[in-house]
Amino acid sequence: MLSKKSKAIGFILLSAFGFAMMSTFVRLAGDLPSIQKSFFRNVVAMIVAAVVLRREGVGFKWEKGNLPLLILRSVCGTLGIFCNFYAIDHLVLADANILNKMSPFFAILFSLVLLKERANVLQYLAVLAAFGGSMLIVKPGFSSEAFPALIGLLGGMGAGAAYTAVRALSKNGEKSARIVFFFSAFSTIVCLPYLLLDYHPMTWGQLACLLAAGASAALGQFGVTLAYAHAPAKEISVFDYTQVLFSAILGFFLFGQVPDGLSFVGYFVICGVSVLMFFYNRTLESREQARGGKV
Repeated sequence: MLSKKSKAIGFILLSAFGFAMMSTFVRLAGDLPSIQKSFFRNVVAMIVAAVVLRREGVGFKWEKGNLPLLILRSVCGTLGIFCNFYAIDHLVLADANILNKMSPFFAILFSLVLLKERANVLQYLAVLAAFGGSMLIVKPGFSSEAFPALIGLLGGMGAGAAYTAVRALSKNGEKSARIVFFFSAFSTIVCLPYLLLDYHPMTWGQLACLLAAGASAALGQFGVTLAYAHAPAKEISVFDYTQVLFSAILGFFLFGQVPDGLSFVGYFVICGVSVLMFFYNRTLESREQARGGKV
């Protein structure tokens, strides 16, 4: 039987592929407002989650006391989606995704507040190193060119807070499908007024791309929700960075995108720190097992 960590790794890889495909379809949908794209991404995920809930027969009512965390997860996740979609439309696909993949590092910080899961000095230094790597991609300045990258980084922060709430909800016994449904329904409702007031007509091709983005997002959302339910961010985050590889390949072949030199250095720093932290955490686990501690 697979261990909880092995299952978490499988789910996070599935999530990475799903979100890479989502980014690709969002870009292929062309010049539509980010909120309109978000609506279709969320409504599909909401329908999929509703079907899963009905099939599991667990109902739509959340566990007692979980409503504040569900709202926190939904607000932060919705902010993260808006920012990520804006970045996807204005940056190289791999840049937008690596900035969104700052979420595990932000999750370590937010876990201290929400879950009281303390990291050590080396893990906090890794967060700082990863943030430095993100600055190589953002290239901060006062020019308009830096703005989309800063928005993308903000999206990563929102996602980090959302995933921390997901882990807290899972520890409180909340069903994964219910978490996905609540978030998707919340985001859909938030997008609806804008869509009614400023709807942009779409071609059938754009609609197909957005529906495909929604289906891919549902795959990614279920994957990440189940992954963080099985293991903390510090143990599985390294595998989430396969999304950057998927996105870079898709961006090159579909859009002819080639990141610049500083972005490649930023990728190396962020992914390198993730790999080092993965092996460091495994070493800590081995020491705990040797002392007879719990994994």
